[in-house]
Amino acid sequence: MKFTLSWLKEHLETDAPLEAVLDALTRVGLEVEGVENPGEKLGAFRVARVLTAAPHPQADKLQVLTVDQGDGNPLQVVCGAPNARAGLVGVFGPAGATVPANGMVLRVAAIRGIESNGMMCSSRELELGDEHDGIIELPADAPVGTAFPDYAGLNDPVIDVAITPNRQDCMGVRGIARDLAAAGLGTLRPLDAIIGQLPAIVPAGDGPDVRTDAPDACPAFYARAVHGVANGPSPEWLQRRLKAVGQKPISALVDITNFVMLGLGRPLHVYDMAKLQGGLVARAAAQGEEVLALNGKTYALDAGMTVIADAAGVHDIGGIMGGEHSGCSDGTTDVLIECAYFDPAHIARTGQKLGLTSDARQRFERGVDPAFLEEGLDIATRLVVALCGGTPTGATRAGAPPHVGITTGYDPALAETLGGLAVAPERQKEILESLGFLVEPLDANGDPVDVSEAFEAFRVTAPSWRRDVDGPADLVEEVIRIEGLDKVPSVALPRAPGVARPTATPEQKLERRMRRTAAARGLNEAVTWSFLSEAEAGVFGGGAWTLANPISEDLKVMRPSLLPGLLAGAARNLKRGAASVRLFEIGRRYLADRERLTLGVVLAGAKRQRGWQDGKAQPFGPFDAKAEAIALLEAAGAPVGNLQVMDEAGEAFHPGQSATLRLGPKTVLAAFGMVHPAVLKAFDLDGDAAAVELYLDALPAKRGTGFTRPAYTPPALQPVTRDFAFLVPEALAAGDLVRAIRGADKAAIVDARLFDLFTGAGVPEGQKSLAIEVTLQPGDKSFTDEALKAIADKVVAAAAKQGAVLRG
Repeated sequence: MKFTLSWLKEHLETDAPLEAVLDALTRVGLEVEGVENPGEKLGAFRVARVLTAAPHPQADKLQVLTVDQGDGNPLQVVCGAPNARAGLVGVFGPAGATVPANGMVLRVAAIRGIESNGMMCSSRELELGDEHDGIIELPADAPVGTAFPDYAGLNDPVIDVAITPNRQDCMGVRGIARDLAAAGLGTLRPLDAIIGQLPAIVPAGDGPDVRTDAPDACPAFYARAVHGVANGPSPEWLQRRLKAVGQKPISALVDITNFVMLGLGRPLHVYDMAKLQGGLVARAAAQGEEVLALNGKTYALDAGMTVIADAAGVHDIGGIMGGEHSGCSDGTTDVLIECAYFDPAHIARTGQKLGLTSDARQRFERGVDPAFLEEGLDIATRLVVALCGGTPTGATRAGAPPHVGITTGYDPALAETLGGLAVAPERQKEILESLGFLVEPLDANGDPVDVSEAFEAFRVTAPSWRRDVDGPADLVEEVIRIEGLDKVPSVALPRAPGVARPTATPEQKLERRMRRTAAARGLNEAVTWSFLSEAEAGVFGGGAWTLANPISEDLKVMRPSLLPGLLAGAARNLKRGAASVRLFEIGRRYLADRERLTLGVVLAGAKRQRGWQDGKAQPFGPFDAKAEAIALLEAAGAPVGNLQVMDEAGEAFHPGQSATLRLGPKTVLAAFGMVHPAVLKAFDLDGDAAAVELYLDALPAKRGTGFTRPAYTPPALQPVTRDFAFLVPEALAAGDLVRAIRGADKAAIVDARLFDLFTGAGVPEGQKSLAIEVTLQPGDKSFTDEALKAIADKVVAAAAKQGAVLRG
């Protein structure tokens, strides 16, 4: 919600400076998102008069001007504007001033051999409009030498505040002024004092023909006609105010509705009666009806939406946006002013279905004041008559607005018990009444008493503009925020004696451990969106969950994998000059049945930069991905010695350069390998990339062993190593052989690893030689030759079950 300081002070009688206003806004819960003074960037520009204008001797389209900027020292300026002439009063930028439109700093320079000491400016150059065909022309009596922002009224700070969804009353300047007045920053001016200078309504004839056939969605539809209006540009003060808050002035009639909406929080709409056929009705749309809205787009409607229509068809998406067919133009002479109340839930559903937002929708779906229909219509009518002339008719009131504003009992002691701040009951009554609540003191029996008598509680009635207030707790919130959240004392929470129990869950502990391990291995943590576009999800087999109301089309599908976000991040970093990218992320991927805690890793770019030994950069390979997977699984507590390497890593990985790590054929703990070229192309990633996905939720659960670990007892005797070479079928995976050997004698064998692979001379066709180093750990006594031979026999026997033969 944007408003200017001067607009606020029309409703709030105060001498408070800008800083005090900003502090008070934050204090009462209206967060200030930004403040901008449009006059600051134009501080160097002056109102100036052109004294003389002569053709430039070296250029047909340029003129040499003599400009009086009010200091008695006329300056020579070269200008190319076609409307530059002697006697014109415009805006002059001297040397040293910065042109807002392009950031150019003006300086004394020679243009085609003629010295120029500044610039006469156009509206576009000062960011005051789109006009650029000539320089700004001010009235002849404009005070020469005056700072242009002061003359044009641009030194008026624009304040942008964030309005929470429950504060519909602050979607207008008057509601914000009411809060500040309650906070002690000034006095809220009566609305009659603000609009009192407007002409009174003298109705001539009956009101227009309007009705509502959708009482649930549009319970009240008020309207009045004004005949004989003269539409055209709105006055300068109104245009300036709308421009300051980001609204584009259109015409007096349209600008009036925007002015009332922004100032008083009351959306309205104006129809050109010459374009209507018969009366207007608020009704449910027919399935398949269409409307061309004011934004130039055509919307298909359904029966759950509310429209304003006449005998010919739909003219308006009720409460959201008007249609082009009945909009006002310069030739409009008779208008119908609509002031209706629309149900917030219906507005929200319609806006979501159509993907259409507007200032009116923002207010109606929060809930506008239903008791402000009559007064809002009158104010809009008086403004139309004041600015456009015409004769108003009587008002037509179709339906009735709902009653909003609960009545509840309230104990002043709740301010301390719920809000943590003791506030005197008299002060609480003052605060609530300043916000528009009706407060009635009650005695111990619940009977009304005079405020001067002893009272125990209040009966409080919320105003019609506060539909968010639903009970005593909401009243406490109002009291505390106006009294000052900064006054609430900080109180330490009670601390239980003894040592606190750990609160982290096993899953949280696992995440922390994996995060530390990945970072220690030189990986950089990334945090990516949990949503993808349909195209990105499709590369990974498609997503199981699609959002019904996504932030954008690029964030529509819940991610089926962590790799898309990491690959996109790697591509961005490589394009920005990063030589090596090592990313990891811990998060959830979303499958059809559940969420799965996953750790993703992407390695892209150069593993090692080029050096004098190899002369070129070394890329990442599938075994780099495997090394990361093994190390991370080991940190997670997985039994890495029992893992099986199997294929079927998934379509996102390169076949033949990828695999899975499993505990048994069905329990997949990780997939690793090189990313498929088609996936790399989809994410615009140059070069190869390796990736890992660890499925942390598939890790075997550990049995609880208490808080202590068994004491570490180093073995008394040194380990013994023995080497075995086996001839095995070429298709046999080395991991299967190593696993079988490791289990041959679990009491003696503590490790087994592959250290050589050989094919060629001496090895039969279709076979390969695998050399395995076996580590044996004696217990309380050294191995004897007989014991070593027995263990060796067990190793050979276990290998034989895998089709291996001891090589002679």
